[in-house]
Amino acid sequence: MDSIENGHRGIERRRFVRLPYRSPLKYKICKEDTIKKLMSGYTENISQSGLLCNINDQVPLDCVLWLALDMGILSICSEIERNSVILQHGILGRVIRTYQKKNGSFDVGVRFLTRSETDTGSLFQKAYVDEAMLGDNADR
Repeated sequence: MDSIENGHRGIERRRFVRLPYRSPLKYKICKEDTIKKLMSGYTENISQSGLLCNINDQVPLDCVLWLALDMGILSICSEIERNSVILQHGILGRVIRTYQKKNGSFDVGVRFLTRSETDTGSLFQKAYVDEAMLGDNADR
């Protein structure tokens, strides 16, 4: 399927349809020196496997973000909740793409981390998670 109407030429490789979803976003970079700093931006679109957001701070590729989304209004939230790693009412995601816009902000592509990933043991070695974030998730 070609997706020329979206400005992309070639075969669509996404598994899930992206839905427009422009909403405020709070996030944290899961590193020891930044985990307590709550930053903000906004989402552009979302799918069952990830989202595109716009933020003012540059984040490294492959870093893990904690994302606070308004799960109450998302029609696909049951799929996201069933498959994703959720901590303290936020979703963990890995940065897979960044693009600096002319206004200095960054469009950041994030893939939600899933519970079925085989690399979950090293996830917490690579990503710093504040111990207070783990407290709400004993039942998961």
